[in-house]
Amino acid sequence: MTAPLIELTGIGKRYGAARALEGVSLTVRAGEITCVLGDNGAGKSTLIKIIAGLHPHDEGTYHLDGTPVRLTSPRQALDHGIATVHQDLAVVSLMPVWRNFFLGSEQHRGRGPFRRLDAARMRATTREALLRMGIDLPDVDRPIGTLSGGQRQCVAIARAVHFGAKVLVLDEPTAALGVKQSGVVLKYVTAARDQGLGVVLITHNPHHAHLVGDHFVLLRRGTPAGTHPRHTITLTTLTTQMAGGTDLEALRHELHRP
Repeated sequence: MTAPLIELTGIGKRYGAARALEGVSLTVRAGEITCVLGDNGAGKSTLIKIIAGLHPHDEGTYHLDGTPVRLTSPRQALDHGIATVHQDLAVVSLMPVWRNFFLGSEQHRGRGPFRRLDAARMRATTREALLRMGIDLPDVDRPIGTLSGGQRQCVAIARAVHFGAKVLVLDEPTAALGVKQSGVVLKYVTAARDQGLGVVLITHNPHHAHLVGDHFVLLRRGTPAGTHPRHTITLTTLTTQMAGGTDLEALRHELHRP
């Protein structure tokens, strides 16, 4: 078993008097997908913000490649090889695909007053990077807003892989997609895993998680509700635990019609 890229132990986070996370542990290894599941309000968003460096943790330890860290900004996390693809994707809809691919990392040619964007190089690099991920998108000049939700997710994944991410964090990448587009996105999630990245997939859909996940971390109201390797849990059990099996059983009795 490879050494963890990321290891969170006993992570806790407070916002004033409200406790958002308590005692959460998570391990991410290269070439594996760790799925974090939970209903709305389970603490998934807070966990993403801690991993991505947006918010520092208040309790527990955060190790990167075995070294304890305390990330204070998303740029710092990116410098450590942690790329986060948020649900809104943070793209400029009217800009072409290649401009969004290099957004914030533009390539230039020339010097001084003659310095300008190297558009031809960025177009070619974008096409090559997408093809390496198996994404055939011949027209990278079209506005990214004209692509489907699944295609935009795939471009964001390919971008993270191209710019050297070691860990890819995906925030509900299939939440607003249909069955077919969800399948396309999950295909490229596994492609990123097969290229040696450690993937953290945040989702509330146990069916999608069980299709691709190697490990499952379940959250309920900010606390851990279970950690399972893939071979130890079935889809039915995963769904029941995520939904809170005892709560559902109690609700079934309450709603039972004599």
